[in-house]
Amino acid sequence: MFDTILRGGQIVGVDGLATVDIAIKDGRIAALLKPENAAEAGAVLDCAGRLLFPGLVDAHVHLREPGLTHKEDFVSGTRAAAAGGVTTLLVMPTDQPWTETPEQLASKIAASRGRLHVDAAFQVAISKRTVDLKALRDTGAISFEIFTADVPHEFRHDRLDDLVAALRRCHGLGPLTCISPGDQSLLAASERSGGSDFVAFATSRPPLAEASGIARAILAAADTGARVHIRQSNTGLGMAVLRRLKDMADVSIETTPQNLLFTQQDYAKGGAALKASPPFRQATDVAGLRRAVRDGLVDIVCTDHAPHTPAEKAAGYPRFTDIPGGMPGVQTLLPVMLHLASAGAFDLPDIVRLCSANPARRFGLAGRKGLIEAGGDADIVVVDPTRWSTIENADQHSKAFTTPFAGFRLPYRLERTLLRGRTVAIGQSVEAEPTGEVVIAASV
Repeated sequence: MFDTILRGGQIVGVDGLATVDIAIKDGRIAALLKPENAAEAGAVLDCAGRLLFPGLVDAHVHLREPGLTHKEDFVSGTRAAAAGGVTTLLVMPTDQPWTETPEQLASKIAASRGRLHVDAAFQVAISKRTVDLKALRDTGAISFEIFTADVPHEFRHDRLDDLVAALRRCHGLGPLTCISPGDQSLLAASERSGGSDFVAFATSRPPLAEASGIARAILAAADTGARVHIRQSNTGLGMAVLRRLKDMADVSIETTPQNLLFTQQDYAKGGAALKASPPFRQATDVAGLRRAVRDGLVDIVCTDHAPHTPAEKAAGYPRFTDIPGGMPGVQTLLPVMLHLASAGAFDLPDIVRLCSANPARRFGLAGRKGLIEAGGDADIVVVDPTRWSTIENADQHSKAFTTPFAGFRLPYRLERTLLRGRTVAIGQSVEAEPTGEVVIAASV
């Protein structure tokens, strides 16, 4: 006998939709049953007329703990994720201090236990200091993060020889190596020229910087044989470089929902709430990025969830560049992707490919996360496609308390989120008891 059966719903997979009953046992998907097959279970959840998505895997999240917990922490950030149908978070290392040693990683993992409303895995920063990367892997690092611009000097691999040396250190250890693309020389030159508004901010991080960073990342990966994932990208020029060079190396790339929606002109209205890196681009870049997503050139859509308090965003700053960069996103990832799908940007199976299956596969969690399949964790989001919903600031669980997507309407309503077969959220209401776990890549 099964623990639970989700009956009558349509599973959304990378290849389409299928009407299948989901049988759950001990937190895993024990079987996918044809509707006519009778089966017994301790509980039956009627999902007739509902869409069943695999829990989303957000591959780029800042939970701000340790050191910055006034902005976010493990509890608030994962509560927001549960409300949004994101059941696995890959947590970035740029807290205070940055996570770069086995001891820091072990401490961070220990601090998260018993405080996660969804599952989480942890990423580590590669500095120029000598650190035992094998020990970091064995402690549980799911990825190694390399930064090329706009970060403190000890973490900045802005020279090509530094980047290649870092990739050689990481290569062959198992975890994926991720590179945040940029060009420090262009950034420095632009900031010397002055300017204080959002135009100066965008000019300081031009499309050329991203395109250069993408090209160098791919060439360095080709030279070293490293498996590389390129972080946030949003320019037409960057996509053009990627199309020409992607086959040279084992490389994947990500973008975010906000980059599929907002343009530089939105700063005039959205202001500080929209300030993050990379800057938003022109409408032609957004159109090109959407095309790259549809074509499969972009592998992953994630959030770069990076909240700040309302007071921090609202304070006065001499320059637009000085405004704390980042915005919340985990609670709105699935709703915004559904909004984009309803507008024809892509199809529902593309959401699964971009936000569940691909990040799980790329970061070593396939077979457990990312798809509704036998043997995988029963991480499932129940969506009602017959009811409209609106993204509201009042519903947000992040310490940011607001979202740049407030007011977006979509012809879907998130009804329920299950983590390993247990309901952790109904609508925007999250269960009080945190039941998330720390997950480790299969290759580790």
